Amino acid sequence: MTPRFADPATAADALPLHLVEEGDVDEWCARQPEPVARWVDAHGFTGALGQCLAVPGPDGAPIMGVVGFGTPGKRARGRFHLAGAHAALPAATYRVASGLPGDEAVQEALGWLLADYRFDSYRAATERDAPMLVAPDGVDTARLEVLADAEVMIRDLINTPANDMGPDALEAAVLGLSHTHGARVAVIRGDELIEQNYPLIHAVGRASMQAPRLIDMHWGEAGPQLTLVGKGVCFDTGGLNLKPGTSMGTMKKDMGGAANVLGLAHMIMALGLPVRLRVLIPAVENSVSAGSFRPGDILTSRKGLTVEVNNTDAEGRLVLADALCRGAEDAPDLMVSMATLTGAARVAVGPDLAPFFTDDEALAESLSKAAPAAADPVWRLPFWAPYEADIEPGIADLDNAPSGGMGGAITAALFLRRFAEGAPRYAHFDIYGWQPKDAPARPKGGLGQGPRALLDALPALLKL
Repeated sequence: MTPRFADPATAADALPLHLVEEGDVDEWCARQPEPVARWVDAHGFTGALGQCLAVPGPDGAPIMGVVGFGTPGKRARGRFHLAGAHAALPAATYRVASGLPGDEAVQEALGWLLADYRFDSYRAATERDAPMLVAPDGVDTARLEVLADAEVMIRDLINTPANDMGPDALEAAVLGLSHTHGARVAVIRGDELIEQNYPLIHAVGRASMQAPRLIDMHWGEAGPQLTLVGKGVCFDTGGLNLKPGTSMGTMKKDMGGAANVLGLAHMIMALGLPVRLRVLIPAVENSVSAGSFRPGDILTSRKGLTVEVNNTDAEGRLVLADALCRGAEDAPDLMVSMATLTGAARVAVGPDLAPFFTDDEALAESLSKAAPAAADPVWRLPFWAPYEADIEPGIADLDNAPSGGMGGAITAALFLRRFAEGAPRYAHFDIYGWQPKDAPARPKGGLGQGPRALLDALPALLKL
């Protein structure tokens, strides 16, 4: 499924779509033909968010759509409000005729594209006619279609079950993306990880039937260097510290960090940003077998720091540590890691916000400014230095799972920061990567969190 706007050449024949705010319905109806006003009144249309009407003509065929657009205050409590009409309107081509504020056009147009998403790879094929939208005036349609393509890729990767999205399939997805954009990919697998000094990636993934690996993609020959590191734990049982069944049910999404950096990489390459892009994905399964790493093990990382394993279910920071160390060795202008890392982040900010950590004030400001317009909310959490002692167990340099359970997202981020040293600018995103219930343009399932905000912040950050 490729989300696209309708051909602009069809605009003259497209049905008008009117967005009407609460309190403006009577005034809007007074400007319409009497049959339209009667139809709207008869159906109790008040302009509330989520309301949608198809208005028929004399022959019963629709002649326009009317969408409730609430109030600016109510719209601020959500996003992608026009997308709600996508499922309610009959299949036809529409154009926005009135009621869409110019500063909301880009977000609402993107939401319309995203509303077309369905994950139906495992269902019987069904024909589905969906309404189409002529892009509003002033909207960069090509850019929005790239952003929608990236979101579809992210969602599909996360939604695919682990039996079809293990390390082998994740590697294949990266290779497919590289072929599309002319990027280069190198992969280090299995015992080669030991030979080339990626011991933590090997330790976490060695119990799986599919070999652990580090996937390394490069694109671009000039410009500032941007390195993206994504957690690719294709399924997380918790290892020997086995998760309960209720916690394991969504663990196909534990490669959501990898999916999100690949979505961002697609946007960067498709839009031709003048950067030297590197994507590092440690791809593993955290499985249980005779080869599993154990609680109490002390592992030596690529950086030489030793790590005491106090919980095998805190494996994401281990595989990221080796990948971040490799990324930092090149001193990129900006390095970003994305991971479905801690439940503590979900408790702190809930599923709708993508918390990020950085020591760079300009980076934080750029992200915070970019996020609202990108309809990609983020929230800064601190690298709180007083908690550094919590990740130092004494028996080794670092502890992968400090006791006590407090400040878990922060201690995990502090752990990762130890391995990102060498990158002048670094940000870490602890994302959820999952929509827990249906919302406009966001069906329950895999979700992109952070890539659009990062994309919009890059020009300022890298002086592009």
